Amino acid sequence: MIRTALLAAAATATLATAFAPMASADIIGTPAPCVTAADLTGPDFNVRKCGVSDVDQFRTNLDNNGNAYCGPTSLYNVLHYWGHVKGAPVGWGPTRLGNVDPQKQSDYDLVTASLGKIGFDAKYNGATNLTNLRTAWDIATQPARDAGWQTSRGVVSTLENPDFAGDLARKLNEGPLQLVYGRYKDAPGAYALQRSGGHLVTVVSATGSFGGNTIKLKLADPGRAGDHGEGDYLNTQSAYEALDVTLTRRVFQQYSPAKDDETTAEDESMEPGTYKWVTRWELTGPRYVSDTTRQMVEGFNWFDMAK
Repeated sequence: MIRTALLAAAATATLATAFAPMASADIIGTPAPCVTAADLTGPDFNVRKCGVSDVDQFRTNLDNNGNAYCGPTSLYNVLHYWGHVKGAPVGWGPTRLGNVDPQKQSDYDLVTASLGKIGFDAKYNGATNLTNLRTAWDIATQPARDAGWQTSRGVVSTLENPDFAGDLARKLNEGPLQLVYGRYKDAPGAYALQRSGGHLVTVVSATGSFGGNTIKLKLADPGRAGDHGEGDYLNTQSAYEALDVTLTRRVFQQYSPAKDDETTAEDESMEPGTYKWVTRWELTGPRYVSDTTRQMVEGFNWFDMAK
């Protein structure tokens, strides 16, 4: 894609600019007050990560003003944590994200270029997916491995998972998570829902019970800036927020319409769709209200590093 190539070229050019390191005591991220928690004992858990950024995805110089850049932006928040809080040398070329402050206007263009680079590495084509975003993580953390760090990452799905709540807490204890939810609308059939889009966010806190059916989270959401649509919002970073949501376990029939096979003369999209029973976790919260869709969490990417 020409635009993708241009974005990558612009990102590489901007990322070549060197920035003076910040003081090691500066932890840029997560609205104050934030007290780190790591309670995984007993039947309940309470895990909280401090120092996670809440970067805006809507920006000038990204494709469609960043409308579909939630994937790269939520991954940037994860990388920011490892660079600022843990001191890992993550980034590209001479740029290390531990030296970048997304809340400083002078670093705004560098953050935008970083999102473009993550998008390029994640094969952005109007959207990104969890698989390719893990590849983008591998690329951004290569300098850390070169410096002797060990890195790991993986994915956890809501499907056929007897303790999604516990898995989320345990993986969050290692580092912030990249969580994906689908937007589901009513579909033909009794209690059937059909996916109509999706969104990715960064998880910074989780409270609940192992084997439980509800979880309370705090999110850094790239798409829900408090100043969205106001003033020069495409060229400025909004104030950081930690948004409260609740996840509730749901079982329903997911409807998938038939798709046309372009290699055949027949239009397969006219055939009946398929149904399957799935387990998802419905996401609700004061900033997540919709009259047309329901937000259903499908899984998350987890990440870990150590030296």
